[in-house]
Amino acid sequence: AFAHDAIGRGAVAVVAETPPAGAVAVPWITVGDGRLALALLADAFYGHPSRTLTVVGITGTNGKTTTAYLTSALFEAAGVKAGLLGTVTYRIGAEEYKAERTTPEAPDLQAMMRAMVDRGCGACALEVSSHALALRRVDGMAFAAAVFTNLTRDHLDYHGSMAAYFAAKRRLFDMLPAGAPAVINLDDPQGRALCDAVSRPVTYAINQPADVTPGPLSFSMEGLGFDVRTPRGLIRVRSKLVGRANVYNLLAAVTAGLALDLPFSAVERGVAAVDRVPGRFQVVSTPADDVMAVVDYA
Repeated sequence: AFAHDAIGRGAVAVVAETPPAGAVAVPWITVGDGRLALALLADAFYGHPSRTLTVVGITGTNGKTTTAYLTSALFEAAGVKAGLLGTVTYRIGAEEYKAERTTPEAPDLQAMMRAMVDRGCGACALEVSSHALALRRVDGMAFAAAVFTNLTRDHLDYHGSMAAYFAAKRRLFDMLPAGAPAVINLDDPQGRALCDAVSRPVTYAINQPADVTPGPLSFSMEGLGFDVRTPRGLIRVRSKLVGRANVYNLLAAVTAGLALDLPFSAVERGVAAVDRVPGRFQVVSTPADDVMAVVDYA
């Protein structure tokens, strides 16, 4: 609709789902899916940066942000500089920017990935929203692993049904190369269905048998402490994060780290290094205060 105006302002080519109405002064490429074309062109334009990074895509209704913070910290503890893109912040090297949306549009996302590579990052923890998957913002990216946290009722105004919502989430796992780990929460009812659809499921759970499970849980408002049983041995988790929901987030990150062969010592140090996630059950009072104040989902 705005192609002729764009050409007048200097656009050098047009990619569109419809042919031009009349003669145009620049190349005009007609495609079947404009959003897919946008994603693939952006990936190519920025030199396929995700192929240089270890990208962990994290999807699910709840827990994406905290799991992304934890996953990034595991890489940092292993000596791998890691970027972070999600709901709260975009972190590229030493710089942080306010996040405009959970998963940026394809050209912005690829530009940030390229900046990570240029600034020496070797990994990226990326929150992948259902909107981004449905709108093909991450198509063409190379994912080293994907994480499924859970699925609860949300975004049905956009997706229309829980089945369509889950189908959007599942697209991330369809993008995984053969042999890449799919980290899946088996306590979620959709987890089992997802396991059956991937080539290398690596599972975690609290309430049922899985590849990665916690030992007895110790809860307090000062943090969490528990051992994690894994196929590679026992990991001790000591975290300042609070609450049962964060047990799941910790298990998700630990499972992803182990599936990507990070050292046990790095996993333990990385988990302990995350003392808060902004706006995610963030305790802002101190033990000396008369009340406990918590900021959650804000």
